[in-house]
Amino acid sequence: MKNLLSYSLLVCLLYLLLWPVPINPVAWDSPEPPSMTGIYAKNNYLKNIEIFWENDGHYGPEDIAIHDGNLYAGYHDGLIMSSVGEFYNTNGRPLGMVFDSSNNLIVADAIQGLISINQKGVAITLSTKSDSDGIPLGFADDLDIATDGKIYFSDASNQFGYGEDRIEIMEHTPNGRLLVYDPETKLTTTLLDNLYFANGVAVSPDDSFVLFNETFMYRIQKYWLKGEKAGTSEIVIENLPGFPDNISSNGQGIYWVALFTVRNDFIDQTSDKPFLRKLALRLPEFLQPQPEPYAFALGIDKNGNILHNLQYGSNDAYSPITSVKQYGDKLYFGSLSHKGWGKIESPK
Repeated sequence: MKNLLSYSLLVCLLYLLLWPVPINPVAWDSPEPPSMTGIYAKNNYLKNIEIFWENDGHYGPEDIAIHDGNLYAGYHDGLIMSSVGEFYNTNGRPLGMVFDSSNNLIVADAIQGLISINQKGVAITLSTKSDSDGIPLGFADDLDIATDGKIYFSDASNQFGYGEDRIEIMEHTPNGRLLVYDPETKLTTTLLDNLYFANGVAVSPDDSFVLFNETFMYRIQKYWLKGEKAGTSEIVIENLPGFPDNISSNGQGIYWVALFTVRNDFIDQTSDKPFLRKLALRLPEFLQPQPEPYAFALGIDKNGNILHNLQYGSNDAYSPITSVKQYGDKLYFGSLSHKGWGKIESPK
């Protein structure tokens, strides 16, 4: 029995060492996570999120859009549902969604690219690659629209597609981009590349800049569209206490940042140990590092100052939160994997 156990352990060890993994992880310097005190003090504000559409047979309403009193949610199976029924199925994975000035729903679909859907449910593809560098979109993620109609959007990774974010975080290489689609020229231009999982995108009310998240660097950057700094970027907040996902502007100076979950000890502590991360990816998925069930959202100003800190850490938390949008005095929450979308009173 002892020999059998030793043999089994040897086989498992050889499996972990020899099984091929399609990544080449790199070492990086992860900052020490901030203390969950002060501006990040733990609280239960998000404990009473009211959840809707839990029993409609779909799950994963990653983002929410409201137009003319109707709410739209994009699900894991490609379906975009509205308050009055099924709206459109992208046959992909709809993520960020925003209505343009012509009442079209513009969708960043992780599989299909950037698409536009009119009120009759007729869709056209706007972009599947960057015309400026010829690189296809690998993971269209979030978007926002400026007053001139230009669509700013993120490509989380041009190396790893939807469902491979676990590989991306273990490898930790900069494969993301910030792009813009011009409806006048119908051309897509890469504004920034070499981003670490480019995610949420929010245009300022005056169109002077775009805020965007780099999920796997725990930071938010600002890309200037106007003024002396136009065409340059700068970090507005870094070393966040969690993984930033989508970001949205409420049009009144607050930018709502969804945090997928709090920081992960394994990811932080093995940042300079790429071999261990590669080894971990060889394990069955249930044995790999898992996100903690934690509802988390921040409200920041244009300079990255924390205005609101909303949390709730529990097994019954509405999580992971992947988007937060404010409509009136309510906050609406989307989730990559929860069955329904959520709503709560916005803090004053």
